Amino acid sequence: MMHYKTSGTCSVQIDLEIENGVITHCEFIRGCRGNTQGLAKMVIGRKADEVKDLLRGIACRGNTSCPDQLSRAIEAYQNQA
Repeated sequence: MMHYKTSGTCSVQIDLEIENGVITHCEFIRGCRGNTQGLAKMVIGRKADEVKDLLRGIACRGNTSCPDQLSRAIEAYQNQA
């Protein structure tokens, strides 16, 4: 399990688990509850690379967003493995 500290968003952390290239756990700490819970449910069971590419660069406040931070968390998770 990786605990990724977010930057520039209302959420402060993303707890992420990837097994065999598939996201098996995703949970946002704080942030807009409905949006972050919905996003987390939508990505579980999907290929991490596809989610990373799909969400990269989405902006909300400034130059990032919770989806963009998730793409960065996935990349960090993959780089640590």
